[in-house]
Amino acid sequence: MKYSTLDEEEIEWLELLALDWQLLADLALSDVVLWVPTEDGGYLAVAHSRPAGSVTLFYRDVIGDFLRPDWRGLVDEAMETGKPVASTSPAWYEENPMRLAAYSVSRQDEQGTVHGPFAVATVHTSVADTQKASRIGAAFREVSDDLFAMIQNGLFPSPSSSRGGEQGAPRASDGLVRVNLEGIATFASPNTQTTFTTLGYRDEIEGENFAEVIAEIVKGQFDTNESLPLIAQGKVAKRLEITARGHTVTLRSIPVIRDGARVGGIVLTRDVSELRQQAQELITKDATIREIHHRVKNNLQTVASLLRVQARRARSEEAKQVLGQAMRRVAAIAVVHDTLSTGLSQIVDFDVVFDRVLGLAAEVASLHNTTVHPHKEGKFGELPSEYATPLALALTEIVTNAVEHGLAGGEGEVFIRAERSDERLGVEVIDTGTGLPGGTVGDGLGTQIVRTLVEGELGGSITWGPDARGGTRVAIQVPLHWISAQTREMPSVQV
Repeated sequence: MKYSTLDEEEIEWLELLALDWQLLADLALSDVVLWVPTEDGGYLAVAHSRPAGSVTLFYRDVIGDFLRPDWRGLVDEAMETGKPVASTSPAWYEENPMRLAAYSVSRQDEQGTVHGPFAVATVHTSVADTQKASRIGAAFREVSDDLFAMIQNGLFPSPSSSRGGEQGAPRASDGLVRVNLEGIATFASPNTQTTFTTLGYRDEIEGENFAEVIAEIVKGQFDTNESLPLIAQGKVAKRLEITARGHTVTLRSIPVIRDGARVGGIVLTRDVSELRQQAQELITKDATIREIHHRVKNNLQTVASLLRVQARRARSEEAKQVLGQAMRRVAAIAVVHDTLSTGLSQIVDFDVVFDRVLGLAAEVASLHNTTVHPHKEGKFGELPSEYATPLALALTEIVTNAVEHGLAGGEGEVFIRAERSDERLGVEVIDTGTGLPGGTVGDGLGTQIVRTLVEGELGGSITWGPDARGGTRVAIQVPLHWISAQTREMPSVQV
């Protein structure tokens, strides 16, 4: 849905902001909702995050909901004034009373010009909340106040900085250090203290220069990043990792700016040792799987070569034909494994595989003094390996049969049409040859193999019949009920 009040730059800014929406909710210890104005003068919720470790006031996401009339005055005032607005009496959602605050959202361009406000963020805090009384709760809320003030002035998020939605990004609950203008840690959460203890630093972090704390941890390392001191002092919006004693900790710094000047910063910390170990294990696993596919491909190609040599030495034409068919079947399987050996997943681009299958058909044509003109229409798309192998074998049989028997000794065309939807894959193979003997398909080994592959392994259907132009038409229908690997999307603003 598009809104006349938002331009492309504003939408991109909100998408960046939404990546840190969970961080804002965790720091505010409250539900936070992002509202954009609509063409009819209302407001629509496009992002909503609940606080980790705190009670939510919403039993369901409000994304896609329009602003409640009783919250309208607060949101309008924040939008018009560009200043924070807080309710003087409890606001309500269903049966839940809450304290409601609203902050306008602006953006800053590359020249430092502030544009906006063009959206509003609301913070919903339970009236029964007691976390503010704790030292950690107070520190978290002070940081969230700083960030929301920066949001109002277009200073957060920083387009060039790392995002909260990135893999392994530190969260507020993982660890937080607040530093002043001189880089002294004025607050360090218990989780940060624990994390740095595992790195070998056993003294208190608070009251120390955080850059010097980190320098002591990485002392003696020659590959440290030159921006590490700047990150530790909260001078730049950036993220990097440090490693010590077998542990890896990621640091993300966010400078805090008030009245146009930096007054300090926050540094989020997270022990990502387990994540890095898992990532390394996955890399090793992927490399091992690719190597297995590569070796299987090599072995299959060796078998195919042996069958080709044997076919050439065979004395009877029947033996040559049988060995040649076996060679092509093995080669078709090798093509799939060759494709899998070059990728990072068990998904193959079947159009690439099929192009190589056509190469096998061309080889058959040359052996039978046949001139074939293949025509491919449509796309097969990506298929998992458990589909790609039987389909490649089946199409190898069908196409080579069209060349070997339908066009034997002559010249003609073979049309391959692929039509794919979310539910099925349809494939037609049509030749302009002599047609089916007697008008019906035989029951030879090739036909049995194709039926077994399509109906048995792919759960599909296959039909043979005459084509209007005199040749043969083979139609395959394969249901695509497999579930592909899903990548979790980053939070985004849908406008």
